Amino acid sequence: MSTSTATKAGRPHAAWALPGVLFFAFFAVAPMALALYLSFTRWNGLGDPKPVGLANWRKLLDDDRLTQSLTVTVLLTLASWAFQTVVSLLLGVWAAGRQRNRAILSAVFFVPFLLSSTAISLLFYALLDPNFGIIQKDTLGSTSGAFLAIVFVGGWQFIPFHTLIYQGGARQIPDVLYQAAAIDGAGRYRQFFSITLPQLRNTATTSSVLMIVGSLTYFETVLILTQGGPGTDTAILPYLMYEAGFKSYDFGYASAIASFLVVAATALSLVMVRLTGFGAMRSTREGL
Repeated sequence: MSTSTATKAGRPHAAWALPGVLFFAFFAVAPMALALYLSFTRWNGLGDPKPVGLANWRKLLDDDRLTQSLTVTVLLTLASWAFQTVVSLLLGVWAAGRQRNRAILSAVFFVPFLLSSTAISLLFYALLDPNFGIIQKDTLGSTSGAFLAIVFVGGWQFIPFHTLIYQGGARQIPDVLYQAAAIDGAGRYRQFFSITLPQLRNTATTSSVLMIVGSLTYFETVLILTQGGPGTDTAILPYLMYEAGFKSYDFGYASAIASFLVVAATALSLVMVRLTGFGAMRSTREGL
């Protein structure tokens, strides 16, 4: 049997992908296309949208709040990425081991991800209440406190998911690499930095892309915890979109912000994949 015939025999038919393609087209592509269309119109939610050309996009570029919201969004994204990556990487590598009660603890760690963002935000909003919460201080009333609260709450929910990604990646690292390193006298820390981290390069890229795109679309946490405050210090782009659409009823301008977020998140993801070499899918199992 030729190589091409064997490859075709082992490859599933394209029809198997049809349900997934239809689902993605209906729930992702179609809403994005509709939002892009509305970004060129003026619409208050009633009646028919009226075309206005590039008016909403010019308004977006001239909006003084855009620079501040974009800055806050970038800072929040970077802080969330740093916090979640460090914690989830360490937990994932630990969970991939053979420690006692590891499976039970891994299941417990995963529980926060099963809860909704709204429920978690309401929980921490109550815990951070200056009068009845566990911290008798107006944490959400200060810029730094509100910012760190958003980073922590988001991390508390999504770190379990990324821990699972790193756990799966760490389990794929061949034991023979660690055995050879041990023979050469490498300790646990040297093995971690010389074997584990390099072998998790592609895993880290996948996790980072998901983290960054997720951080760019934070909304419930900011809405419930800070409502963009104090003042507008935590008014990220999704919250700016919410205000334009559901407070000012300017759905055309809100759609322009949404389209801008989609373009920015997609471009950032492509840049990360390009710079890290993840798109080439090069194997990290060198010499095996």
